[in-house]
Amino acid sequence: MFAIAFFYINPGAADAAEESTLWDTINQSREEIADDFQLRELFQDINRMIHSVINAITGNSDEPPEDVEDPDLHEPTDQLFSIHNIEMGDDRSDVEAEVGSPERSSLSEYGLEWVTYHDQYHNYVQVMYDEEEQVRGLYTNQDLISSTSDLSFGSLQEDVRGELGEPESYLRKGSFDIQLDGDGEHDVFAEENQYVTVFYDVHEESRVTALQIIDEEIEQSRSAMYRAQDESLRDGFEYQLFDLTNAERVKRGLAPLTWDEAVRSTARDHSQDMADQQFFSHTNPEGESPFDRMDDDGISYRTAGENLAYGQWSSIFAHEGLMNSAGHRENILQGHFDALGVGVAFNEEDQRITRRNSLVLNQ
Repeated sequence: MFAIAFFYINPGAADAAEESTLWDTINQSREEIADDFQLRELFQDINRMIHSVINAITGNSDEPPEDVEDPDLHEPTDQLFSIHNIEMGDDRSDVEAEVGSPERSSLSEYGLEWVTYHDQYHNYVQVMYDEEEQVRGLYTNQDLISSTSDLSFGSLQEDVRGELGEPESYLRKGSFDIQLDGDGEHDVFAEENQYVTVFYDVHEESRVTALQIIDEEIEQSRSAMYRAQDESLRDGFEYQLFDLTNAERVKRGLAPLTWDEAVRSTARDHSQDMADQQFFSHTNPEGESPFDRMDDDGISYRTAGENLAYGQWSSIFAHEGLMNSAGHRENILQGHFDALGVGVAFNEEDQRITRRNSLVLNQ
């Protein structure tokens, strides 16, 4: 069981507990009318106005990071797709001549590490290398995609399928098949000894929002749907989700969040509790909410939000799934959140529960 918890926080006043209760009530009210586009837009405008006033009073700033120059993207020479001018099979030395030094390395579900490159979360790309330091996996959720066709970041799903054909309906794993049902949120294509997963944003006309490419041999080496429990893998998923969240925010002009170790601990505890007691809810069997758990752990905050995910293959699939859920998406893209803690746990079937908590911290 794979649980992720996200808490988001920002500097506040001494009466933060009362404010957080009020904010929780407001959030619940907003969710009840989330299907009404005009009302949702009105609430978002009010939310931005309220937090502009709060920031003016407290001196806190939600200013986005400075712009970073976009790379000059070229059409790939040997592959259908490239990401940040990187193609499958490239040498690591050539990659880092293009994108610079890595920001983080963390274990993936394939037993290899995702190596992350970015400039303050601009030009974000994840690269997976084999033992010979050649590219065997690529991912981005930013406008860094080039192709030999007209496909790119922001292409419509119908255009992707028109160019690449019908997506795969199952993935063969040894003697058994895994059914692939993206439910309109992603497609998997078998192309040139690679598995290309195209992720779509259902809130933006099902346009391409991310791309993952995995070498066929690497994919087939993962014999099971879920990789066995491992502390390094848990850490990897947590840091990957943190980076994915910040890359998503920066892409949309929002400031990145800071890592909060205390919140991570609270998130992990709830994820593990869900795995152990076999439930999946923001409220535990003892009736404690995320706010109760943070209070018990001595975490001060003005406002907080929690996202939960269960059973996804990886941090990437978890993140993209959350972005296609209106309420979770709103938490990820809240401008007033400052910090993030992510906690992952595994159940007996080695499925992940992910809990992501974002907070507005008190100082």
